[in-house]
Amino acid sequence: MTNNIILEMEEYAKEKNVPIMEKEGITFLQNYIEEKNIKTVLEIGTAIGYSAALMSLKGAKVTSIERDNERYEKAKYFVNKIGLNDNITLIHSDAFDTNITEKYDLIFIDAAKAQNIKFIEKFKTNLNKNGSIIIDNINFHGLVGKSETIESKNLRSLVRKIEDFLDYLSVQTEFKYEKKEVGDGLIILKEA
Repeated sequence: MTNNIILEMEEYAKEKNVPIMEKEGITFLQNYIEEKNIKTVLEIGTAIGYSAALMSLKGAKVTSIERDNERYEKAKYFVNKIGLNDNITLIHSDAFDTNITEKYDLIFIDAAKAQNIKFIEKFKTNLNKNGSIIIDNINFHGLVGKSETIESKNLRSLVRKIEDFLDYLSVQTEFKYEKKEVGDGLIILKEA
């Protein structure tokens, strides 16, 4: 039953062009949750609840923030259908307008790519000691590092912001980081 709902989510995402994690990336994330014994996750960017559901199925309690009403409603639908209401708390809000006091073992950022630094700054105090921050889509479909060749001004601007984020990581001293070439690229941050 659960697998059927996960497949339904994947089909819905494909049909409606909703970005969800690539298989290789979500598998890495699930394994990471198991290996590090992660019990609590704060997710920035729910979309339709796909990654929240798959993290929750590995035993993590997930709090997930989504600002888009249609995606939030669809996430509620899927979380309810899969029976994960006790493990997933959905918050319908802009992450920057959301104040959370709880601490988490993992903060997973899969939202507006140009806002990665701001998301880290806002939510780093919600990270448990020895916790991790994981950011998805760091390669942005293979375009990161190639911004000069992108014709679309908006796309070029977005890719440049991800490149700027990678530059920021290389000079900041608060976190040590590691890049994983899985899915569309992941960055793992841990306190330095």
